[in-house]
Amino acid sequence: MAASPADTASAAPRAQRDRTHYLYIAVIAAVALGIAVGLIWPDAAVELKPLGTGFVNLIKMMISPIIFCTIVLGIGSVRKAAKVGAVGGIALGYFLVMSLVALAIGLVVGNVLHPGDGLHLTDALRKSGHAQVESDALPPVDFVLSIIPNTFVSAFTQGQVLQTLLVALLAGFALQAMGPAGQPVLRGIEHLQRLVFRILSMVMWAAPVGAFGAIAAVVGSAGVDALKSLAVLMLGFYVTCFLFVFLVLGALLRIVAGLNVFSLFKYLAREFLLILSTSSSESALPRLIAKMEHLGVSRPVVGITVPTGYSFNLDGTMIYMTMASLYIADALGTPMSVGEQIPLLLFLLLASKGAAGVSGAGLATLAGGLQSHKPALVDGVGLIVGIDRFMSEARALTNFAGNAVATVLVGTWTKEIDKDRVRRVLAGEVPFDETTLLDEGRSSVSETPSAREEGLVKA
Repeated sequence: MAASPADTASAAPRAQRDRTHYLYIAVIAAVALGIAVGLIWPDAAVELKPLGTGFVNLIKMMISPIIFCTIVLGIGSVRKAAKVGAVGGIALGYFLVMSLVALAIGLVVGNVLHPGDGLHLTDALRKSGHAQVESDALPPVDFVLSIIPNTFVSAFTQGQVLQTLLVALLAGFALQAMGPAGQPVLRGIEHLQRLVFRILSMVMWAAPVGAFGAIAAVVGSAGVDALKSLAVLMLGFYVTCFLFVFLVLGALLRIVAGLNVFSLFKYLAREFLLILSTSSSESALPRLIAKMEHLGVSRPVVGITVPTGYSFNLDGTMIYMTMASLYIADALGTPMSVGEQIPLLLFLLLASKGAAGVSGAGLATLAGGLQSHKPALVDGVGLIVGIDRFMSEARALTNFAGNAVATVLVGTWTKEIDKDRVRRVLAGEVPFDETTLLDEGRSSVSETPSAREEGLVKA
């Protein structure tokens, strides 16, 4: 009799999880259909863009409450505040190093390929380039001040990830200081988290519609001719991102955590498909948080590393800006020497942090950075407008892969990862619950901090 309820409980989630396979098969079919519609009826396909935008906005709607709940529960359940500070310091240091590595790889590949040689700039493309210059990329001081929300609530209403992160950190530390008196609040937030993740699982059923609209609009607006003329740049960029992810990140993951990068990416396959169909890494942010916790990384590490990484660990964007800058300089007939390239790219590295959270940040940051540091190159931004959306696919996939690997690495360095659970999850022995996106049996509030730490940390 004791085994029967357990069997029933485990069987129910499996039946629900099986149904989600149809959802992602539908996403694949929707992507193929969207490409066909974009090629056959390009004008009509462009009008379908609101479908993709609407779906991504639905996902973004869930990001702030998920980040808030995850961080507050993670920090509020840890006894020592110093542990949270150590996680943040290690994460930021790693993000800076990997951004420089990504810039260096893009620099080498761009100087080898010279993909912009022989192109010609028209007046229309010149105007298109200047139209991309945005004022949203803030200087460093203003960027830091922008992290502070106008009110406690506006951090959630304005959709700013870093503002939500700040408010969640303050709330988590406050509840931590309250001790036992803060436990009822933590339980309430845990129930709120369950509600938010259940809403997210419902929203995900709109993914095929969003994928169809997004892909159809991209193919319809860019067209085949634009892709042919810029195939070298696209191919070089995709190859560079591939090498960075599987050689650099794969080697780090193997050396530091002893994990195979292909096993980790197989576990995150549905998130990669979601990003590929929407061209937005933010669409997978809530699911990455849930899956990293399920994998066995502790809540404080996930709650701090993932949201911060989405603003500071933009490996794909770094490679993109490096290669795009060299491409534009070559296309305009003014190739830059290495002495000119390095200061420009370091400037773009800082500018990308000031544009964190800006819609279309890759192209806008590139144009804004060139306008500030090397205005003569802004004319050439119009050369890549036509394929920017296709390059954003690789940007988003690389950024997501970088943040997933970073979470595992930071968890390993801080000894906040359950290695045995990681092995079992990646082997398929502990399947992810697609219905709730949570492990109902792993409540961080009901356990004592010491018990949680002993259960999560496996040296």
